[in-house]
This record gives sequence, C-alpha cells and structure tokens, in this order.
Amino acid sequence: MVAIGAAAAVVAAASVTGAVMLGGDNDDPAPAPTKSSASASTSATGNPRTADGGQPTVAGWKVVVNADLGVAFDVPPSWTAKSPSWVTYVAEDDDPEEKPLVAMKAPAVLKEKWCTSDDDKDGHSEDTALANVGTRGNNGATSTAAAARADSAAWVYGLYTQPDHKKVATGTVTEFTTASGLTGSLVTSRSSGVAKKHKCDSDGKATTFAFTDAAGDFASWSFVGAAGVTGEVPDATVRRILTTVRLYTPSDG
Repeated sequence: MVAIGAAAAVVAAASVTGAVMLGGDNDDPAPAPTKSSASASTSATGNPRTADGGQPTVAGWKVVVNADLGVAFDVPPSWTAKSPSWVTYVAEDDDPEEKPLVAMKAPAVLKEKWCTSDDDKDGHSEDTALANVGTRGNNGATSTAAAARADSAAWVYGLYTQPDHKKVATGTVTEFTTASGLTGSLVTSRSSGVAKKHKCDSDGKATTFAFTDAAGDFASWSFVGAAGVTGEVPDATVRRILTTVRLYTPSDG
C-alpha cells in the first residue's frame, strides 16, 4: 500500500526522522503514526478549518493558515482545509516505523475520497485524495533550492513511484516571487511510466516553493496531486494558489 498518513498531532523531527520540521519551535513529539486508511483518516481529532486567519487575497477562495510556521495561502472553494494540527506525510511502504520522507502541516485537500480501494484485500478500504497542498519548516535544509528539490521529489516518490526513484524527474529550480513579495526557489517534480497495478495508481506531480520565513528559517509550500487523470489540477491553478503564499501573524487577522 502507498504509505500516506494523516495524524492529528504534529510529527516532530526529534521523535520521527531528525529531518522533518513542520511548524515553529514549539512542535510536540507525536506517537508513532498509523498507516492511511478510511478509518485512520477519520479518527484524527480536530474539526476541519475554514478561514481562520484574515481575508483571502482571491475573492471567493478560502484562507489556509499554518499558524506555527507563520504562513498563509488561499485555495479555491472546492478544497477542504484540515485542522491546524493535522499532518499529512509519506513514508517508505516497507518501513514498519513509517518515518516520514516528507510531510505537511495544516494542509488543504481536494477530493479526499477521490479513489477508494482495498489493495491488500484485508477488508479495510483506503482513500486516495486527488491533491494536497500545505506547508512545513525545512530547518535542516542548506538552501531554498535544496529544500525545493528534495521536497518535490520526495512527494512524487512517496505517493506515486515507490520503490522506483528513476520514475521521478525533477525540473530546473527557478526563482519565484509571490504576490506578497515573498521570494524563494520553485521547482516541479513529475513521474512517468507508473504501472497501474492497483485501482488508484497513477502518475503524480509535486510543486514546491521554498523560502525564508519571518524567523529567518527555511520553510516550504508544496502542492502534490495525481497527474494524467480526469480532474487533474491544472498547472495554472497550482501557480495561482502558489501566488497567494504569504507570511502571516495572528495580528494579521
């Protein structure tokens, strides 16, 4: 099964990988996360969020805030914002401890039950979302370019191509500035040739924008979603969401 997890608690670097940092300096260690399934996804605590930080910069869209990181962005009304403590991550399929390869906190999801399957025939269905978007801290990164490349590739590998890294292609890193004037590094990774062994298998794509937050630490915003499928999120929509990424403090609300 594809190891994508959702946990209500923050998955902190100290207790999981030594590399994954999702919010600010107050992240609390979480118990070992569980594998994704319909039951695991719905058992996470916290109510789904609507706009909880200021007004959207795009009329009719929703504000998504990672308050611990101090970052906000907007998503179209069809997206669902998860609770502020919700964490989505990917891990190696054969890792019994499910140490995250990459993660995002307080994400928004599009069509959370886009595809449902029981690949291992154990009687427990697993839901696959069409797309996810969220933010995280990258305190272990050496540069915004390195963070962007690593995160985008990890999302595509973790969700779509395991165990084959060769099916992931990462583009050239470019400089990007959002509408708020936030500058950083932007890159997109894509997969090709993913074999459709199970009902929900598909190629995927991930776009990561890495930048420096208000505390001077590296942070990133990532979109990850299925590619080459009906309803695929257009690159233009991904770019429009990206353009709204901005630094945020509670006083901004």
